[in-house]
Amino acid sequence: MTLATTATWTEIHRQPEIWESWAPELAARAGEIRRWIAARGIEEVWLSGAGTSAFIGDVLAAGPPPLRPDPLRPDPLRLVPVPTTDIVACPQDVLGASGRILSLQFGRSGDSSESVGLLDLLDAHRPDIDRLHVTCNADGALATRVAPGPGEARALVLPSATHDAGFAMTSSFTTMLLSAAACLGICDAAAALPRLAAGARALLPALASRPAPRPGRAVFLGSGALKGVARESALKVLELTAGRTITQWDSPLGYRHGPKSAVDGATSVYVLLHPDPGTRRYDADVADEIARQFPDIPVTTIGPGGDIAVEGTGDPRLDAALYVLPAQILSARWSQELGLPVDDPFQGRNLTRVVTGVTLYDYVPA
Repeated sequence: MTLATTATWTEIHRQPEIWESWAPELAARAGEIRRWIAARGIEEVWLSGAGTSAFIGDVLAAGPPPLRPDPLRPDPLRLVPVPTTDIVACPQDVLGASGRILSLQFGRSGDSSESVGLLDLLDAHRPDIDRLHVTCNADGALATRVAPGPGEARALVLPSATHDAGFAMTSSFTTMLLSAAACLGICDAAAALPRLAAGARALLPALASRPAPRPGRAVFLGSGALKGVARESALKVLELTAGRTITQWDSPLGYRHGPKSAVDGATSVYVLLHPDPGTRRYDADVADEIARQFPDIPVTTIGPGGDIAVEGTGDPRLDAALYVLPAQILSARWSQELGLPVDDPFQGRNLTRVVTGVTLYDYVPA
């Protein structure tokens, strides 16, 4: 099977079409959801998911908090990224929170063990918490589970094309992120998604034609919201190469404080240049430093004025959908070069597309 005929490659390349075609419906649905959030008096939003789905929360929460969609209460919404894996393992750290809370959960399948575990916890211990589920599977638990009340539930089911058939989350990640951004008032979907689609259409062919040396290690660095993108980028490479390419992620400034010790002569470094010019100076300095210290390894900058130019909206939370594309392309190409089946690099062993079978234990509050 050639790379171009894999589901993963197809799913990466159809993202612009998905975003653009989804934009009008999303704009309408997001308006309805924002009015519901206002009516429910929401003060705090938990951004939850597992793995890639959790990183959406890391991206969206790393910026100015959006104003609450209530003209009488214009104070910001508190966005709190808290993975389902953390809540299920340590419910005592979270479930005692006070105030009007919205649990905003992301899930490609909507059926992972932790997705169901969080629903069970809320049913049993915090039925007052409202729920918004952003998912790609109309038949999954996140799309079909009914809240017992008094908290209410809403589900935003994305176009079926986002329910990636490949092992790695690609279009599901970017489209869930952009959809949630619209629902939280971070962007106007009707304007932002077509603009991002145009940027992706220009970027994807250029990425596919770039040389892609397969490293022994790959490092992704990003500041602010792009730190979450760096984390997702590192995971994509790790997953699709079945762990044969060891990866790291960090912030550019944080990387100097010990983690940089992992760089060797077989490492490729990718630095995501922040749209903000002030922040971008720090990103560029770290890229230059690593290039001087390791003159024989590739150090690639991604962003405005970078080796891989990304010109998006200027909001890194939205532009995350573009910044992640290089890792999606690279990981698929490296997987193919390693002779792995790109759509299922583990071939059913060790890791599976949907994490299920996790033992969920009853929570007994102290």
